[in-house]
Amino acid sequence: MNVENLKISKESMPSHKIVYMRRVGQYGIENQQLMESFKTWVKEKHLFDDNAVILGIAWDDIQSVQPERCRYDVCLIVADEFVTEDKGISITRLEAGEYAVLEFPHTAEAVQEAWQKGISELMEQGYQLDFSRPVIERYAKQLIDIHRCELCVPIIK
Repeated sequence: MNVENLKISKESMPSHKIVYMRRVGQYGIENQQLMESFKTWVKEKHLFDDNAVILGIAWDDIQSVQPERCRYDVCLIVADEFVTEDKGISITRLEAGEYAVLEFPHTAEAVQEAWQKGISELMEQGYQLDFSRPVIERYAKQLIDIHRCELCVPIIK
């Protein structure tokens, strides 16, 4: 993936109810393992339909939080009436906000490159980033089917 070929758009994301699994610890391969466990749960519950949107949320900045305290959530956007009492699954609301959305190929290398180069590219293009909110990896089923995914970076309107 070349930064020059990043597809960048702006989006006003509405508030969403989400179900999620969380892990606390240094970001890395364990986050991918959590994603796989979560996807298994989603499929077992028959929630992975054509409109499914899975999110990966790294809540903490590794520059200011000790690695062993970093929180990572893997989430699914659900209808407001959704309920579950499954062990290890929590429910909350993701607040609305403005985002710059980077779209790129759905590969581990491209995701890593988007994190490394995409955010600095947004700053170079004049976007004002909102560091009070987390960056969100977004895996919409419709994009996954064409091997694409997104990084949603919070911005100030």
